[in-house]
Amino acid sequence: MSRAIVGRAPTRLDFGGGWTDVAPYADDSGGAVCNLAITRYATATVASSTSSSATHDSESSDALVRAALQRAALPDARARVASDFPIGAGLGGSSAAGVALAGALAALRGEVLSPDALADRSHRTEIDDLGVAGGFQDHYAAALGGALLLRYDGRVSAERLTLDPGLAETIARRVVLVYTGESRMSARTITTVADACRAREPRVCEALDSMKTLALAMADALRAADLDALGSLIGEHWIHQRALHPSITTPRIDAIDEAARRAGALGVKALGASGGGCVMAVAADGGEDAVARALAPLGERLAFSVDRTGFEVIAVLDDEHGVGLESGA
Repeated sequence: MSRAIVGRAPTRLDFGGGWTDVAPYADDSGGAVCNLAITRYATATVASSTSSSATHDSESSDALVRAALQRAALPDARARVASDFPIGAGLGGSSAAGVALAGALAALRGEVLSPDALADRSHRTEIDDLGVAGGFQDHYAAALGGALLLRYDGRVSAERLTLDPGLAETIARRVVLVYTGESRMSARTITTVADACRAREPRVCEALDSMKTLALAMADALRAADLDALGSLIGEHWIHQRALHPSITTPRIDAIDEAARRAGALGVKALGASGGGCVMAVAADGGEDAVARALAPLGERLAFSVDRTGFEVIAVLDDEHGVGLESGA
């Protein structure tokens, strides 16, 4: 009897320090990132090719799927990925998909991976097999879940930041997440910034240094359950982030920034490599409705809550029940 495994992994909000987890800065200066996993998921369904319902579908030709199958040494398996977030949203969705695939394929093999090993496998697939210029933070958020302070000093270390239920609910309420509807081109932007860092351009290196420092301060704010401080730090981070490259902001993002601040937001920043995708605004306590109303004409609000589990297998299916690759994804 053949099995199909359904696994899912969360996306994330990158509060601060993104870009410092990318070479060459991370290798030369060490990186620090503060992020939060959220309940917007990539879901992978994998099955052996002997499954009667595990037929080839169009998504199986995707480069990430092929690379994950090859790294898992399961070239005859079939896989597909689905998501409940916009593609190119700056939420680390491709890494969430990579973690979901790697975790589900490991489960199909009967292999037990720690969350750190799962994150590393997904990251290695992205960097080594696909040649994608990107950092490690998204993979660790997807594998571990929750709030994290991630550091790099030759190896990645992940510190889980404790969020009591009240703080997690407050974050989900006060952080207004808006999708601009614009697709961003992260690989190109990341490569350009990395080249500038490699050339030791002062503007870029100083901005990255400041972003790393702010990520550490954001972790302190979360430890203290001080969301007002976090919001202010996020606003300061955006000043340095947008200094990395002109394409990081857009007229739409600038309009969201201005509207949110006029409505009382404590801090605003675009997520991921930006140039589009999502923007988050941290509202003052009780001011989230005003911020949401101000941003409604400028983008789609994406509801979320905090994901605490990271990657998990959510279903094991078998042919006896008439379910296979098409189910659960």
